[in-house]
Amino acid sequence: MSVLDWGPFSRIRRNHALEHATLQVLSARRPTLRMGGYSDAQGFWLLGQAELDEVATAAQQALQRLEGGEATLAVHPNCGTNLVAAGLMAGSFAWLGMLGARSFRSKLERFPVIVSLVTLALMLAQPVGPFLQARVTTAAAPLGMQVVSVTRQMRGDMPMFRILTRG
Repeated sequence: MSVLDWGPFSRIRRNHALEHATLQVLSARRPTLRMGGYSDAQGFWLLGQAELDEVATAAQQALQRLEGGEATLAVHPNCGTNLVAAGLMAGSFAWLGMLGARSFRSKLERFPVIVSLVTLALMLAQPVGPFLQARVTTAAAPLGMQVVSVTRQMRGDMPMFRILTRG
């Protein structure tokens, strides 16, 4: 058994998958919808202009589709995991390109090489983020998870939805 399958890690990964699946269901219905999310061990938050009933319906439908084996719903193109993977790779390639450069002049002379290395890193990172989502940051199998409640709160002008899960 992996540490990723242990207690709170498992719950966060499954909630993260359900968050992504819910966002994918919502965006299929409303392609111009802009929403973001954040998962934790109790469920997840969604932020954006939507109605409570459409979020609740989408969360239930997303859960059913994950239970039905639609694992691709757990991987979202705008997930922060993609950004972290790209940032880590780009930063690492830039750091490697600067190794040994001591003076400002030598660093400046390496700038075109650094830009090329960072561009390469960003290209190489494109499949890494979704791979990490599928294997590390989400778990598409709900394992008996249930949506317990969906509530709406306002933070200024921004609607926030709290989706609580159990299981």
